[in-house]
Amino acid sequence: MPQTIKAKSHVLAVFDFDGTLTRHDSFLPFLRFAFGKRRFIKNMTKLVIPTLRCMRRKLTRDELKEVLITLFLTDVDEAWLKAKAEEYCDRYWTHLMRPKGLMAVAAEVSAGAEVTLCSASPMLVLQPFANRLGIKLIGTQLESVNGVLTGHIVGHNCRCIQKIRRLESIYGSLSNFHLKAWGDSRGDYELLAAAKDAHWRHFHPAWRSRKRPLAPLHTKHLGDQR
Repeated sequence: MPQTIKAKSHVLAVFDFDGTLTRHDSFLPFLRFAFGKRRFIKNMTKLVIPTLRCMRRKLTRDELKEVLITLFLTDVDEAWLKAKAEEYCDRYWTHLMRPKGLMAVAAEVSAGAEVTLCSASPMLVLQPFANRLGIKLIGTQLESVNGVLTGHIVGHNCRCIQKIRRLESIYGSLSNFHLKAWGDSRGDYELLAAAKDAHWRHFHPAWRSRKRPLAPLHTKHLGDQR
């Protein structure tokens, strides 16, 4: 059970990672980088049927992600994967990160805000990025037993309403903060709806920022989503 911490600032700035601070998804490219092209393709072919089931709504996105994690990360040494995550961050930082996003994170840190990433990607993979940004990290937690990954996640995939619940488990009631949030996908809707200062695809080219889901979301009570 996460311990509630006392933030030093009344401003809580929360950034989604994939697609918001990055130019594209980071987890699948990481898996290809870590395991190599041959094994990556072999495992991805096993995802064809689960993906089709997801498209037909026979499988949820969270369940599909668990299948992906099971395929790649069962019986994987945790220390090895951490080392690969560090290497991935060092090698692809410039290619992956959006410069305007980096500037926004730095501005919030300089202003004294409590700043965190909040992502559906595994924390183990994103920790080097959070360290380099100098901010905190909330993400999907991978289960590990005696230093070996089991291929399962702890709790829930950190997306949609789970982002709110994870933030509240650490910071307490979000109503105590001036919450600022940046996101770019369906998995960020609840987070953006809860924010007093919400930014939808803020670092994207203008043509990709046109669809703004925030207005209709703010008309619904978050309790309906819980």
